[in-house]
Amino acid sequence: MQEQLLEAIEVIRPALQADGGDMTLVGVDEESGRVEIELVGACGSCPASTMTLKAGIERILKDRVPGVTEIVAVGQDETLLDIGQY
Repeated sequence: MQEQLLEAIEVIRPALQADGGDMTLVGVDEESGRVEIELVGACGSCPASTMTLKAGIERILKDRVPGVTEIVAVGQDETLLDIGQY
């Protein structure tokens, strides 16, 4: 699953980088399908980052990687921001 995630992330990254941001894969729980990512640069502080994560990144990763059930953002201060309920 991790290799497929990395390939899918490489498809997403240019759009984030065009706006001055980026993302990194922090962790994967293959049993639950939970994926932790960190939005960095402009994406890390953007007020629209929740929408980017849910409507963009999560949708694409779920479509491209079987088994992904949830994308969770890990904040720059290492606090987990669970946006799965929104």
